[in-house]
Formats: sequence, structure tokens, C-alpha cells
Amino acid sequence: MLKERVLVLLSIAITFSVAAQTDRYFVTFKDKNNSAFSISAPLQFLSQKSIDRRKKQNIAVTMDDLPVNSGYVTQIKSTGAKIFFTSKWWNGLLIQTDNATLQIIKALPFVLKTELVAPGSKLLGGRQPQMDREEQAVSSTNESQLQLQQLSLDKMQEEGYHGEGVNIAQFDSGWIGVNVASPFAHLFQEGRIKDVFNFVNNSTNVYTDDNHGTEVLSVMGAYIAGVFTGGAYKANFYLFQTEDKVTEYRIEEYNWAFAAERADSIGVDVINSSLGYNVFDDPSMNYSYANMNGKTTVISITARMAVERGMMVVCSAGNEGNKSWKFVTAPADVEGVLAVGSISSLGTISAFSSVGPTNDGRLKPDVVALGSGTTVIKSDGNIGTASGTSLSSPLVACLAAGLVQAFPTLAPKQLYNSIKNSGNQAGNPNNLLGYGIPSFTIAKEYIKAMKDDLDIFPNPTSKFLSISFKEPTNKIVTISLSNLFGQKISDKTITLTWDNNPLQYDCSSLPNGIYLLEVIGEWGSTVRKIVKTD
Repeated sequence: MLKERVLVLLSIAITFSVAAQTDRYFVTFKDKNNSAFSISAPLQFLSQKSIDRRKKQNIAVTMDDLPVNSGYVTQIKSTGAKIFFTSKWWNGLLIQTDNATLQIIKALPFVLKTELVAPGSKLLGGRQPQMDREEQAVSSTNESQLQLQQLSLDKMQEEGYHGEGVNIAQFDSGWIGVNVASPFAHLFQEGRIKDVFNFVNNSTNVYTDDNHGTEVLSVMGAYIAGVFTGGAYKANFYLFQTEDKVTEYRIEEYNWAFAAERADSIGVDVINSSLGYNVFDDPSMNYSYANMNGKTTVISITARMAVERGMMVVCSAGNEGNKSWKFVTAPADVEGVLAVGSISSLGTISAFSSVGPTNDGRLKPDVVALGSGTTVIKSDGNIGTASGTSLSSPLVACLAAGLVQAFPTLAPKQLYNSIKNSGNQAGNPNNLLGYGIPSFTIAKEYIKAMKDDLDIFPNPTSKFLSISFKEPTNKIVTISLSNLFGQKISDKTITLTWDNNPLQYDCSSLPNGIYLLEVIGEWGSTVRKIVKTD
């Protein structure tokens, strides 16, 4: 009898323990009804920088950009759940609560669904995740010039492009030493660490937990006169910790989303993410290769949303090349996200560098850069080396930053195409090296040629516009006309030939005013202001 009582009490204790288990969930709302915000007043929820970036690229503010309904958040908080971050793009909220409270939340009329994103209370540890790098022994050899030369970043800097005025966000796992090591001192002295936030610990301290971010940032922003030069060391930097060093759960994908939305809201131009996801501590959360289609994982969908809002997203391809997985990891699987593989100083593929194709057959990685023995600054301020696609990605992010500085009106798709087509094997890309090693010099000339490839006249016009192409043979172009509010008036796709070149665009029925004409082709897109008069 005593034994039975003990078993009953033990069973009750276990049941209570399970019921009281506190976990982390993402709660998705059904709508944004009764919002206190309006897309006609974006300054209420976006910075002027963000709005200006969208205007330059003719990107409209949509309902997806509106903040979540604050009343919904208040009601969830009233259940006793601990609330953390909201997501505009995913229309939801990260919470921490027990199962009993979760059932109450699920029953709320405005809740669409809930998803377990990490077990246990916030900040509880677990196994060490696979970080997107492979450490090497510290070396005193300075090879920063080599990694710049491979991408003609040295030429970029000689032309006066060091990232001045360009906003780069870095998503990573920690920046130990950055706030005290002298190679980063200029960033603080000149006020160019613009914003930091730790989405893992819900704090503003990002200078703990890991030195992975330190090494990645050094490739972009560290500087020691005559000794070490980051590729865009005069840019502005935004450091957002999204990766939890001690566990690997889907919450990190949502952390990435929170960071991407913050980056968008404050006007970031380029996101560098040396992170990739496929397997987790909880096998039920794992992704399969079938999910690597750029449209399935939370982080990939978010990365696509970031690109659609005018930010250039550069990410590491992954370090799975010599493992059973071998393929790129999310979000490197997204069309329009620049996935960067790794090569050696001799230009050969690194064994660990993830390969393509994506599951839906697209070529990946897009380009490659030095990721085997990349020169970095360590957390103690000394020069060393590290390897992984984590280190090749920020080099290409610097190239993107230089192009943003040189051509500030370029859309991410134009940047993406120009960088790919500057690669040394652009004529014969493959799923090992993508389009090869990109070049700032060649990308710049490609963009110039793209801009000069067509002529639009007369402007102003009263009736017809003529759109003339230098080489029209079998080119497929989409011509889109919008008003200044981003509302499309017409959109049509045409196959060009010498017979229909120049194209005639009928403007006679338009009211007088200013319009935006976008011509989209394989090179990217060209946007011109058109004036309609009587």
C-alpha cells in the first residue's frame, strides 16, 4: 500500500511538473484590425532613413509593416504570460509561459496559432550549437590585404569607398572584446556603432557570450593603420545578437526576424548574417533538404521580406560541404539573398563550404570569397586567422556596401545581379563556386553599362514614350508604371527584338503629373521619373 501511495504521489508530482513547465512560444495573431497606425503615416513606426530608402527604390509601405495590435499584446500579458518581442511581418508575439496559460491564450478570439520555439525558461542552456566557422591557430601573419585584393576591395578603397554613410547590420552570437580592443576603437570614437541589442538575453549588452561576432565584424570594420584594414571600416554598424551560443532552437529564427525588422525600421542598407539553420536540439524542429527552397523556413521567408523592403542581405552558405548534409542552409536558399561560399587563398573551394543546388533546383552559392585562413581580429585585439563561410560572407557584404555608397539608388535585386555577374566564372556558374569570385571594379562597370543600356525619350511627354535598348535581341523585360505613392498603374512583360525596338509606351490617357517608370530585365532594374504634360 505504501508503495502504491508513493507511486501515486510521484505521478502527481510529475504531472504538476509538466503542467508547470515554462516554455517559449510564438503567438500568431489573426489580423491587425483597429490598428492605431496607418500606412499613410509611416513616420509613426519607421525612421526617416527607412522611408528614404524605400522612396529611393520605389518600395511601398504595406499593411505588413504596421505594428501588431497593442490591445492583443495587452490581453496576452493579462493572462500572466511573460511577453518579449513582437513581429510586424509575422504579426505575432514571443512569449514565455506554462501549458495551462498557453491553453487560455489559444482560446483568445484573435489568436491564430501558437508555436513552441524553445523549451524551458529563457536563458536556460543546452548543448553547444554548430557555429558557422572552423577555428584555426592564432597567427601573427597579416593577410588582410590578400582578402581585400581577391574582391578588388583594395581598388574600391583607393577610389574613396570605405563604406562612409552606409548602414550595415550584423546578426551574430556575441562580440566579446569589441568594446575594449583597440582595432575597434575608431568605431566608438567616431560614433559608428549606431545600435546594439541582444535578442537572446533581452538586453543591450552584446559584448558577452561569444567572440564569433567579433571576428566577423573585424573583417568589415576593424582597422590598424598599415597593419589591418576592414573592407568597409568607415561604415556605420548595428550589432544584433540573435544566435544563442548554448542552445539551438527555432527561437533563433524568430530572433533573426525581430532583428531584421529593427534593421528595416532604422534604415539599414546591408545585413550580414553569418548564421544558417537546418538541425536543432529538438529533432522535431529539424528541417530537411526538401525545405531548402527559399520559401519554407521562418528565417528564409523573413530574409525575403527584408530584401523586398530594400535591404541587401548577405549570408554565409554554410559549413556542411564535407558533412552528410552538404547543401546550403537557410536563409542561403533564398532567391535574391546573396549566399557566399568559401575558397582558399589560391581560389579553390574549401572542403567545408556548402554547395547547391537548392531543393527546387536553383544554383547556390551565388559567389565565393576567402573563408579558409581569413585574417581576423581576435577578442584580445590581436591578429589571427579563422575559417568558415562566416568569414567569406562579411567580405562580400563590404563589396555590397561599397556599391551602395557608389550607387545609392540601386535596389537589392540590382546589387544582387551586379555582384553575381562580376564573378570570375559568371559565364559558366556551378553549384560549387556559384558565379565565382566577385569584383567591385567589374560590378561597378556592369552597373554603369546597365544604366547606359537604355534610353527613354521624350521626357516630359504628352503622348508616347520611346524606350530604346542598345542590344534588344531576345531580351525579356517587364515595364511597370507607378505613381509617386507606389501604386501600380500598369505592368506588362515584353520580349524585345530589333523590330519592336524602341518600344512605344502610350501615356496619352494619363493625368498630368510625375510618374515612375521601371524597366526590369536580366540585369536588374532601371527606374526613371517621367513627367506627363499636355
